[in-house]
Amino acid sequence: MKLLDITASEKPSLWIFGYGSLVWKPDFKYKRNYVGYIKGYSRRFWHGDNFHRGDKDLPGRVVTLVEDHDACTWGVAYEVSDSQMEESLQYLNVREAVLGGYVTKMVEFTPREKCQGSLLALVYIATSDNPIYLGPATPTEIAAQIAICRGNTGHNIEYLLRLAEFMRLYCPEVEDDHLFSIEAAALALLI
Repeated sequence: MKLLDITASEKPSLWIFGYGSLVWKPDFKYKRNYVGYIKGYSRRFWHGDNFHRGDKDLPGRVVTLVEDHDACTWGVAYEVSDSQMEESLQYLNVREAVLGGYVTKMVEFTPREKCQGSLLALVYIATSDNPIYLGPATPTEIAAQIAICRGNTGHNIEYLLRLAEFMRLYCPEVEDDHLFSIEAAALALLI
């Protein structure tokens, strides 16, 4: 009987991996978080956003993950406890799936902290079959689009600059050439 009580009191949790705006603005309740990475994906500004960082006439550009076996993408994993799970997933499904056009997948996340082992995390990924998927472009073309777009959450350039700031603050040893080349091109347009 005592063993059943202990087992019954252990509540499952869910880890959610963020690699875009979730790294600085999760906007859902969570128990704890770790900075770390997932392997097999590259972060790319290839997804259109016609709600948060753009509109129907001028979609902004936000990041998604593209399969790349040699790459890893740094971000933040958030642990959502059982009591927070339903509310957090409802919020994220509207923010990422309904408004953003993302699908979900489970990935292996490796925290930077060595005392914590790898864990499975839920991630939202926009695929190329999504109607607002914009696909590849040069850093200059992406920056030019980001520089003029604004949505319900704010200007698209804020999204770009906050993501670059996160990488510099929390992952200073990581070179994200795609992100930093777009940031440089966007800042050159503003000068």
